[in-house]
Amino acid sequence: MTDLREENLAREIARIAEDKKAQDVVILEVSELTTVTDYFVIMSGQNEVQVKAIAREIEEELSEQGLEPYRQAGKDHGRWILLDYRDSVVHIFHRQERSFYDLERLWADAEEILEKESG
Repeated sequence: MTDLREENLAREIARIAEDKKAQDVVILEVSELTTVTDYFVIMSGQNEVQVKAIAREIEEELSEQGLEPYRQAGKDHGRWILLDYRDSVVHIFHRQERSFYDLERLWADAEEILEKESG
């Protein structure tokens, strides 16, 4: 099991994303399945502009708390943006890419800490 502080970071990322109207936010605990990270925070945006806005908001709010991403990718296109905060890796998808890559299915053995709201 992972440290509670690490889960709190994942939950904080989810909160920021939901405040920015991200859709279908999910937190997967993957610490028992990979050494890369402890949590995946996965979400969708309706279009490239929203995907970029969600990423920007997460970066800005965490930066105010002294946290900067270790790595990032995809910010130019806004189809799948990845922000690596070491303990939590954030996947912000355009809704079409999320369906195509289906990370929840690929990591089906992971525990869902925060599940998508059915709607």
